[in-house]
Amino acid sequence: MTFELGQGTGPLRGVKVVEIAGIGPSPHACMMLADLGADVIRIERPGGQMLTGGSHDLLNRGRPSVALNLKDPAAVETVLTLIEDADVLVEGMRPGVTERMGLGPDVCAERNPRLVYARMTGWGQTGPFAQVAGHDMNYIAITGTLHGLGQVKEKPQFPGNLVGDFGGGSTYLVIGILAALLEAKVSGQGQVVDAAIVDGTASLNAMTAAFLAGGGFNEQRASNLLDGGTPYYDIYETSDGEHMSVGALEPQFYEVFVELLGIKESAPDRYDPASYAALADLIASTFKTKTQAEWVEIFEGTDACVAGIIPISKAVDHPHMKAREVFIEHHGVVQPQPAPRFSRTGATLSHPPAPGAGAHTREALAAWGIADVDVLIDSGAAVQI
Repeated sequence: MTFELGQGTGPLRGVKVVEIAGIGPSPHACMMLADLGADVIRIERPGGQMLTGGSHDLLNRGRPSVALNLKDPAAVETVLTLIEDADVLVEGMRPGVTERMGLGPDVCAERNPRLVYARMTGWGQTGPFAQVAGHDMNYIAITGTLHGLGQVKEKPQFPGNLVGDFGGGSTYLVIGILAALLEAKVSGQGQVVDAAIVDGTASLNAMTAAFLAGGGFNEQRASNLLDGGTPYYDIYETSDGEHMSVGALEPQFYEVFVELLGIKESAPDRYDPASYAALADLIASTFKTKTQAEWVEIFEGTDACVAGIIPISKAVDHPHMKAREVFIEHHGVVQPQPAPRFSRTGATLSHPPAPGAGAHTREALAAWGIADVDVLIDSGAAVQI
């Protein structure tokens, strides 16, 4: 495989990003940057690392994999040379690790004062937990977010690693990178972006903080407007064991909902909390009379705010998802398209994920202007598989 810079079609075409490989949110962020047209070079340890890698690891799509032994001064110098002409560096290690490698923000700024140095962690660069290990559910636990998730009063329900790693983590990392890039174009100076999952998740949960401040929030699951505390914003089982999502909050949408469900004349007052149990029972028993497919035929495409709940394997064939081509097959793998969409500089997928760490070392380093790549490989500072 050969690599040529500046071939992206999205709005970040021409932006150059050096990624020091991590797991979870930092590769997801670099996937998004590559999706949007940036030239990203992924620096991995020889042999790769746990929980990442392989030709189906979509978080690594869109960029080449270079394996460098960053314990070797020649490899560190290679990264610094890449940084000299880069716009962004992304790293997802514990605070202080890149400094010990000789790749900390101060060293990199000496080589490239306009560099945006983007750091992704769970706890942040500072604070009493900064050096402590953790994962998604730990980070969202102390923000007050996990406590309110789920419709089971007995214990919280965690939504995979979507809220922390990718919602509060990579999304806010990308926001920070883009904001710092815009500022650097004006000032000519880069800066450090401290993207912490705890910070981003707290920001995501701002509406709940607003409800709490207004005195209208009950800190018990399934007791509020959007957590299953109301019968017209909840999930219901169908006769075939599948489920429907009901989000008929506004009065005009609720009217369409009860009409299409066939309970308009018998439904209790939706505004009377004392009637919630009876209304929920009526809705539940009615949904149990038909299959999910039958209810989908009735509801989807209307203003009732009702949709069938389907697994990701079936989402690709949903009529709306299909019409927008939200999922496509690229290099033999069904995967989501780049998002968001742009009217003039539409983003397209490019390289598939590398089959292993160092699959593109020689070609990628050469494309980025590194001389004597074979010398690096022969010395063991770089690895080509």
